[in-house]
Formats: sequence, structure tokens, C-alpha cells
Amino acid sequence: MTTYKGKFDKDFAHNKQVLNEVAIVRSKGLKNEIAGYISTYIKRELEAKQEKESEAVAHNEPVDETEEIEEQILN
Repeated sequence: MTTYKGKFDKDFAHNKQVLNEVAIVRSKGLKNEIAGYISTYIKRELEAKQEKESEAVAHNEPVDETEEIEEQILN
């Protein structure tokens, strides 16, 4: 998959078309399973990337000291 990774995306129908171009899969059911797996894999990969980016942004933002004090008082 790493060879053709740039051709696939998170759209199932698109992945079926690309799969027809790059591989010979004669079974319709198997082709659907592979295209579905690729779609799910890419979706998870994108979600993980976005999560890491949002965590990085959250760690770089300065924290307001009054919010920290309020949290300590409430706890």
C-alpha cells in the first residue's frame, strides 16, 4: 500500500476505482473489503494526525493563571 498510498483517500468508491487500476482482484466481495479497509485505515490515520496537531497547539498556548487558581480552589 505504501507504493500507491498517495492515490487512495477516505472515499470508498474512489478507493475501489484505484484498486481496479493497481491490482487484479476478481472477487467483488474481496475488492469491497480491501477498499473498505483502506478507507478506514486512512480515516484513522487522518484523525490521529489531527489529534496530535490539536494537542500540540493546546500545549503551546499559554495558560491563564486565574483559570489554574480557580481549578485548584474548586478541586
